[in-house]
Amino acid sequence: MAQTADLCDKHIGDIASCLLGDKSVAVLPSVFKCYGGNKTFSGPAFTVKCHECNTLVRKALEGPGEGRVLVVAGGGVLRCALVGDALGELGMKNGWAGIVVDGPIRDSQAMASMALGVKALGTCPLKSDKAAADQGQQQVPVTVQGVAVRPGDWVYADWDGILISRKQLD
Repeated sequence: MAQTADLCDKHIGDIASCLLGDKSVAVLPSVFKCYGGNKTFSGPAFTVKCHECNTLVRKALEGPGEGRVLVVAGGGVLRCALVGDALGELGMKNGWAGIVVDGPIRDSQAMASMALGVKALGTCPLKSDKAAADQGQQQVPVTVQGVAVRPGDWVYADWDGILISRKQLD
């Protein structure tokens, strides 16, 4: 996979182009930290929208990943973790390339040793509410830190950041 900086140079240019140009490629704000063992990952997005309940996150990771990236739109809420080591293990076992969480994860030390890309806003030891009335939605357009992400969009992540593209980039 090409590095996100190189992809920006080729497909976006500079900040003026990003702000004024075609929004087919967007950069997520630099608020995400690397937690997984794989620091570079990419693949088509599978989206989950949820609020303090990771039931649909588990459901997604129980299915075949097929090299996709799970994008969890948790609304940036930091009160509880939406992914932990058990879900990371599921993601690895089922062929997911990575997970981007707009919220915290837990079990970060265990996640660091997994062959899985994980980006999140931070950590929180508290698990999510499994009995939440609104358990969320899967495979719907979501907004992550102000950037629209649709199912099937391409996600590119590395140490420098995360790009979202409407199509696969070369």
